Formats: sequence, structure tokens, C-alpha cells
Amino acid sequence: MDSMQDDKAPKTGTTIVACVYDGGVVLGADTRVSTGIYVSNRASDKMAVLADTSVMCRSGSAADTEAVAGIVRYHVEQIAIERDDSPDVKTVAKIANQINYQNKGANRGQGLGAYMIIGGWDKTHGSQVYSCTAGGNMIKTQWTTDGSGSTFIWGFMDDGFKENMTREECERFVTLAITLAMSTDSSSGGCVRLNTVTANGIHRTFVQANDLPPMYGELAVGRRHGYQSDSGGLML
Repeated sequence: MDSMQDDKAPKTGTTIVACVYDGGVVLGADTRVSTGIYVSNRASDKMAVLADTSVMCRSGSAADTEAVAGIVRYHVEQIAIERDDSPDVKTVAKIANQINYQNKGANRGQGLGAYMIIGGWDKTHGSQVYSCTAGGNMIKTQWTTDGSGSTFIWGFMDDGFKENMTREECERFVTLAITLAMSTDSSSGGCVRLNTVTANGIHRTFVQANDLPPMYGELAVGRRHGYQSDSGGLML
């Protein structure tokens, strides 16, 4: 009897966004982890701290991106020991990019499924965002997005971005972009996590689903998944 099993990897998806502002960088991501049509985690953290003021947003294969983040963090720590100072954001991004390029033959020739955005702040170059693709390209930009949900918000971000935004404006802009992607892309959802990087360090923010504004075609919901009812039970 012929096997009905499909050898193709299940479709995965996410939405990650990064944007510079006057004084720092805001990086954001949704929290849904999907494996095909199955939501395996609805409160995941898709951002990894690589240095004191450098953060990686991860999209693609969770295993590949976590492995890359761990290797980058190891090299960053070695450089910090040798120099007695954390490397700048560009150096951190170059390390991640080099790992992608050197492993283009991994996964049976398909390369690593690691699509990353690295952003941060350093005293040499200030606020920076780098888009690092799976093939080994690294592009410096003022804003970028990746993941399955990015398809739906490129125009929104291109139209809405403005230079010299305040921190509050940038955080609101990134949150709104991710929320819009979540309303359209079935592989993105859950809540929104933000990492705001400044000269003072990394400031983390968690925006619950109840606090996200309803998008086109959505109804405002006061109580969503995970709400604890008056009886003490958890509404799933």
C-alpha cells in the first residue's frame, strides 16, 4: 500500500519587526508558534538577547534559529572577554550572517531555515537594524520585517515609518504593524512582545491580546483565551 505520509516539512510562520527611532531601536514579534495547522505554543518568545544592547528576532525554523543564537552568543562572550567590552551591533550581526553563509549546505542542501533581524544600540554607530537572510545576506536598514506575516504589512510600514520618532511612537508603530499582520496571517497570533534597546540597556514589554486594538473585520473582545473566569476555571 502506498504511503500517505508527506515528507515535506510542515508550514511554519511568524511576524517579526524592527525599527529605529531617535535614541534606540524597537524590536517586536508575535507569540504564536505553528506547526502546520497546529498551534504548538501561543506565548513563545521569539527574541534572543545576544549582547548587552543587541537583540535577535527569529523567524523560520525554531531549531535552526535557536542554534544560531546560541552560537552567536558564545562568540560574543569570547569577544567581550578579549576586549573587555561588548562588541558593536554590526559585529554581532556579521557573526550571525557568517554562520548562515557557512551552512548553506545544511539540511540536505537547503541551508539553515534562519531568517533573522538583529538590532541594537552601541556607542560607535548608535541605533542600528540589520536584516540577515538564510542565504547569508546582511542589509542595514531603518526598519524591516520578516516571517509569513510580513507579506501583509510591508506597505503599511513603508507608509507609516518616519524618521526621528520618539520611543512611544516607535513602540506604538511596531505594535500596530504586528497586530495588523496577526489579523491577516493565520500563522501569526497570540500576544506581542517588544524589546526596546537604548544606551541604558534592553527594556522588555509584553502586550496581552486584550490590549491589542481590533483590526479590519475583527470584533472587539474583552475576554480572550487564557482568561480566568469567576469560578476559577481557565477559559481556553
